[in-house]
Amino acid sequence: MPRPPHDVVCNNPDCAMDMFEVHHSHEMPDDVGVDDYTCPYCGSDDLEEIWPA
Repeated sequence: MPRPPHDVVCNNPDCAMDMFEVHHSHEMPDDVGVDDYTCPYCGSDDLEEIWPA
C-alpha cells in the first residue's frame, strides 16, 4: 500500500508556490522523504513537510 501523500511548503521567500503534495507509488522505497525532492516551481531544496508531521 502506498504511503499517504506529504503536504510540502517551499521556504524560499522568492517562490510563488504556496504548497504541493508528494504522492508515493507502491515502488517508492521507505527511506525516500521530502529531503530527496526540490520545489517544482523554483527548484529550491529548502522544503518543509507540514503533513503528516
